[in-house]
Amino acid sequence: MRLTRVFSDRPLGAHRELTLGASAAAHVGRVLRLGAGAEVTVFDGSGGEYPATIVETRGTVLRVRLGDHRPFERESPLEITLAQGLARGERMDWVLQKATELGVAVLAPLVTERSVVKLDARRAAKRGEHWRGVVIAACEQCGRNRLPEVLAPAAYGEWLATARAGVRLLLDPTAASGLQAIGKVSAVTLLIGPEGGLSPAERRLAVDTGFKPVRLGPRVLRTETAAIAAISALQMLNGDLE
Repeated sequence: MRLTRVFSDRPLGAHRELTLGASAAAHVGRVLRLGAGAEVTVFDGSGGEYPATIVETRGTVLRVRLGDHRPFERESPLEITLAQGLARGERMDWVLQKATELGVAVLAPLVTERSVVKLDARRAAKRGEHWRGVVIAACEQCGRNRLPEVLAPAAYGEWLATARAGVRLLLDPTAASGLQAIGKVSAVTLLIGPEGGLSPAERRLAVDTGFKPVRLGPRVLRTETAAIAAISALQMLNGDLE
């Protein structure tokens, strides 16, 4: 039976006893109804995991005793950066959740011309905290022991100017070639527009900065569908999906 996985925002060490956060206590104690003596798996996002035994669960308190460090890694050999135009609430959450499950290494939310979501500094910080929670929950579910990096929302043009070098792909339903044309790669940056797509000017700017337009097929996909379909295809071609 698969053990419950719990994230700790504090560094872990073998044979230590520690108290985990209130959210972990609520999930393990009130939702799953696990008590003292139950076994869980704990990870801190830096790699590897620890078997643990619950010592106490009471209200907002979840205390566990860690076992030996297990250097298990479930990261993809393909390093994917997903640059995603900001989508509405649940759609953006869904993209981040599924992208994490599929092994994306970096998640870059972009503010584009057609982004419906508008974030001031306060809302951006709040959204960032929420997205981190989405990513943590996805890692707990899928078995990843390293958290993907979630960047702060950035203006489209500013992000393009600092995007990492290497293979850069712009998802475009009008492109002449598909993902198979890129050949074997070990790292890729994938750029996807929001619900309304990228504007013509934004597409030209992406191409001018080295992004190669690619398509997924003859149909126009929603932004959240396009992201997950493209990541899955890339992982099949060069990653660890079988």
